[in-house]
Amino acid sequence: MNTQELLEKNSSKRTKCIVYTRVMGYHRPVESFNIGKKGEHKQRIKFVESKNYL
Repeated sequence: MNTQELLEKNSSKRTKCIVYTRVMGYHRPVESFNIGKKGEHKQRIKFVESKNYL
């Protein structure tokens, strides 16, 4: 089953996901950003902690 078929099959169970990010010490939803800020957010490098340090 491909991705499109899975999405169609489970469309009734899906809900909107609001993504928050920390900006200047407080959390804001990304959907409230202007076009430029949304572009900056997409270009950010996500931090992934190595399992060797755990």
